[in-house]
Amino acid sequence: MNRVELVWPIGRYTMGWLGGLTARVRYYGKERIPRQGGVVLAMNHFSWIDIPCFGVACPRSTYFVAKSEAHEIPGLGEFIRVFGAIAVRRGESDRDAVRRMREVVREGNVLGLFVEGTRQRSGVPGPVQPGAAMVAIQENVPVVCGAIHGTQNWKLGNFAPASVAWSEPLRFDGLPRGGKGYREASEEIGKEIRRLWEWLRDLHEAGRPRDAVPPRAPERLRAPVTLP
Repeated sequence: MNRVELVWPIGRYTMGWLGGLTARVRYYGKERIPRQGGVVLAMNHFSWIDIPCFGVACPRSTYFVAKSEAHEIPGLGEFIRVFGAIAVRRGESDRDAVRRMREVVREGNVLGLFVEGTRQRSGVPGPVQPGAAMVAIQENVPVVCGAIHGTQNWKLGNFAPASVAWSEPLRFDGLPRGGKGYREASEEIGKEIRRLWEWLRDLHEAGRPRDAVPPRAPERLRAPVTLP
């Protein structure tokens, strides 16, 4: 067992405490995440609190991708790297980061990407960048979309509730490797995140019932993955 697998159980407990205390986080569809094998988590992003919220909502250790500036902050950089965080330079081609992302899923691990590339100040999910689709298509692994709602209103101390919803695993086997295929897959990922986010928005208005089930993905995209 590597270092990341050793620290994540502790991190999930502490993140669960942090998320539960400050954002009253609830999550839906956790059982949809494959329990083994490489997978890409494609998530939207509003606030720094999204990271612990998604972290506790995923049953597996997650190698998050974080901007290189975060890795350069004393203390924070060392902390996130203990949990397997991968540094990426925004706004330019970062081949080292792409190679590491592909290695993560090729080795049977979970890669976590905030697919819009930056936090969305508008309060709604934004356009999806091609990174998640590229890794999934290149390495022939499924994508699980994750949507978060509520953290667009979250500020330290206001205890605004947050919720996370996961999609079923998606496959893009019929799409070509290259820009066209990555764009088409990214469009589908964006639609699924938006579908989940709108469902969460309505769920909040209904009081966030705990037994709610996220909507199913389009049948043509569902991966033939056996879930427990």
